[in-house]
Amino acid sequence: MTEVQPNETTVPLLGCVAPEETLAFWRALGFAVTYEQTRPYLYLAVRWSGFELHYSRAAAGVDPAQEHTGGCLVMVDAVAPYHAAFTAAMRDAYGKVLVQGLPRITRFRPGASRFTVMDPSGNSIVFIQRDEPAEVEYGGSKRLQGLAKVLDNARILREFKQDDLAAFRALNSGLRRHGDTAPPLEQATALAQLIELATVLDEPERVPAWGERLRGLALTADERQQVEAAVTEPALLGPWLPG
Repeated sequence: MTEVQPNETTVPLLGCVAPEETLAFWRALGFAVTYEQTRPYLYLAVRWSGFELHYSRAAAGVDPAQEHTGGCLVMVDAVAPYHAAFTAAMRDAYGKVLVQGLPRITRFRPGASRFTVMDPSGNSIVFIQRDEPAEVEYGGSKRLQGLAKVLDNARILREFKQDDLAAFRALNSGLRRHGDTAPPLEQATALAQLIELATVLDEPERVPAWGERLRGLALTADERQQVEAAVTEPALLGPWLPG
């Protein structure tokens, strides 16, 4: 019997409900369209770097807004360069990074091990670092206590479940429960993330109170850098982070 050689290539086949928008989006991110057919049936293929995405007609009744059309995982050695390349391409094509609605890319915190690109048809393409921990502790690491555990839970909610609202609620509740007894660095990190999430979730009226509280914390220069590294847009902290 002939031995099977380990040289397989898997190409994801995703459902598509918006062919023109889908191709336009991937072209904007720098992908090459390698196949395009709409009749007698739909089939699209795009390529970037060392991987490909293929599309066929989505099943009847699929609603892209539900974001359950399909998806795939792209395992890479380091995720940060991919996120940087895609966000730079978005800025060039759209004048901004698309972080809401469809299509979009999730925010990327320094040190994170994954991010997701959502295409116009509601598919999720998740880029994952190969050495990412095999187990994720939803609810926060059992090795942590108090606000530190809340911060870890919020990280999991944002990076693995892509649920900014749940992270926002967890941080807000956790800060009320543990904020008075937590170290200044943990308080500042929670406040900084709440400021960023309030901006993302379009609740800017909540920012000043958290900002004033952040401004009142005594932080070292190293701690200020750690707080800035805990959010994806440090510029949002400019008026509030103690200098």
